[in-house]
Amino acid sequence: MKPLYLLLLLTTLMWGRYDAYPSKECPAFNDMKHKKNTHGVHLDTGTKYTVLKHHKGQNLVLIKGGQPAQRWVDDSCFSKSKKRTNRDDVSPAKSSVVNINDELTEAALSMSNSKHTKKYEKVNTSKQNLLALSWHNAFCETHRYKKECKQRVFPAPKKYSDKHFVLHGLWPQPRSKLYCDVDKALVAADKHKQWRDLPCLALDDETEKRLAKVMPGYASDLHKHEWVKHGTCYGTEADRYFRDAISLVEQLNASKVGNFFKKHISKKVTLKQVRHLFDRSFGVGAGKRVELKCKKGLVTELWLHLGSGSDDLAKLLHKGKITRSRCQGGHIDKAGFTKETGAKAGFGR
Repeated sequence: MKPLYLLLLLTTLMWGRYDAYPSKECPAFNDMKHKKNTHGVHLDTGTKYTVLKHHKGQNLVLIKGGQPAQRWVDDSCFSKSKKRTNRDDVSPAKSSVVNINDELTEAALSMSNSKHTKKYEKVNTSKQNLLALSWHNAFCETHRYKKECKQRVFPAPKKYSDKHFVLHGLWPQPRSKLYCDVDKALVAADKHKQWRDLPCLALDDETEKRLAKVMPGYASDLHKHEWVKHGTCYGTEADRYFRDAISLVEQLNASKVGNFFKKHISKKVTLKQVRHLFDRSFGVGAGKRVELKCKKGLVTELWLHLGSGSDDLAKLLHKGKITRSRCQGGHIDKAGFTKETGAKAGFGR
């Protein structure tokens, strides 16, 4: 392996993106499996491209004007290219596709420059946050069309989400704090649930692996939506935002609260029980910062109101705002679909 290639690979892993000229006119595919190349796009050796991410021997590159604009190419396409950082030497990227509206592409690149790769000198996260944790079994009862739910019929392999809370989102408060410095084109795409078209995030491979485990919605690009709508207001780059959220999910699942839900699947639970468990796990008063969310008699989510200034869930809960909960209890759903949801529960909102 050549030294220059090693340098480029290391740079990609550390910073998430760089600009480079390809050494070959490689085909640029829509997906990592190289099954589709819309419009037959190929790299131009005379054009500088933004390499957004390196993953499993491939590079995700931004092709201005392309639909989709983010394409996968082999590492070898850039193995001999020289990374140039002189701003005066930057030429606009040539598109292999013409007469296509590239407003969303421009917005994605702008956001990538300002948010995805920004290195904050001082971490100054949002002062108040809401951690939304989903009980995935209940979510899938009413969202069977979702990718992360389609294969949840018996017999099915056991999954982390079968017996653990999973990440919905970490939302800076107040609720009006949304889409911070996000281009209007991206906001529109997000609101129309075009999450697949949102820019890929510069996440460390380990962060991405952990995120896919604790966020089943990752399969439906939920993480892109959460970052654009909420994460951009958190005060850090995307990788730190999701690492913080993942840590909180893991702390909750490792607590008495997580163990209780795991051991009482298919049984009823009340808000009073849940808040008592939080007090036992994270200190007296922690339960007052917890909301229970229910639908059709099933517990669907836990909402934890948190403060800031720590990575310890107990400390964050005690800095959070005291809240009320409309849901007073419900059933803890088991994995797999039932013919009739919540018919015997009687706890629905």
